[in-house]
Amino acid sequence: MKSHPKIIDRILEAIRASRTICIVGHVRPDGDCVGSQLGLALALRAEGKKVCCWNEDLMPQKYRFLDRDGDFQQPKRGLKFDCVIATDCASFERLGKSGAFIARRKPLINIDHHESNTRYGDLNWVSPRDPSTGELIYRLLKIARWPVTPRIADCLFTAVSTDTGSFQYPNTRPGTFHVGGELVTHGADLAKISGEVYESFPVSRARLLKLLYSKFKLTHGDRIAYFWLKKADLARVGAASNDTEGLIDHIRAIEPVIVAGVFEEVEPELTRISLRSKNGQVNVNEIAAQFGGGGHPAAAGARIHGPALSTQRRVIAAVKMAINAAK
Repeated sequence: MKSHPKIIDRILEAIRASRTICIVGHVRPDGDCVGSQLGLALALRAEGKKVCCWNEDLMPQKYRFLDRDGDFQQPKRGLKFDCVIATDCASFERLGKSGAFIARRKPLINIDHHESNTRYGDLNWVSPRDPSTGELIYRLLKIARWPVTPRIADCLFTAVSTDTGSFQYPNTRPGTFHVGGELVTHGADLAKISGEVYESFPVSRARLLKLLYSKFKLTHGDRIAYFWLKKADLARVGAASNDTEGLIDHIRAIEPVIVAGVFEEVEPELTRISLRSKNGQVNVNEIAAQFGGGGHPAAAGARIHGPALSTQRRVIAAVKMAINAAK
């Protein structure tokens, strides 16, 4: 059998020694977070473990088809676990409120693929070369020789597909296609996943797109595209914060654009930024790190305190510097 990192054996040892397990993910969960949490939860439950799946935020509507049993829940007080597993979360702070609810536990296992991961767990399996945490979870299941049911395959295929832009992003490796093929062999329903994730947007999403195309701005020779999302904008179109996932790709796709950015108002003087790069020489993870954030070279984000206009100027200035340095 092909060799694998020793940390996987240590993780499996900790899991096998545990009876009660909590799987947690990052705030504002995306497809990789949701798919990894639920896929692992289903696999562990099949091994006789008592498992709960926690996230501070509610699951986005387009991923609810993966959770037939309502496993994805907000954290509860007063529970103690033999083991906690954090999936797809780069830092303990990104667990949000879930972090405070898992204090009564034994080992914390950190499974992630973000370059900016802070290695906050007792056991850390961090593999930045892998394009999704879903791929890591699939490898874990294979090494453990745990069955991959069609429901697990749906979860993990969703994780892999969404974090690779349907296998289009430059982080996609040859092995990623192999994993996708194996998950289809295990029963992943491509038509169902495609229909739910990519072709079932609520009307509020269409209204957000209309707002985006009317408000986005180009600067620096059309190489930077950005737009703002205020709380009033979301209220006006009847959208929730998690309806904004993927909006940035619409301005990223503009031909001259190198870096796309979204500035989202969290509070009057707290802004959430998301950055996407389509130039391998412009690392938005390094840009986000300047503001206390992180992510991947091609996709990163941060939360920045301060006046909105000041935040915009600082971030755009940093992006301009990175683009100029890449010449």
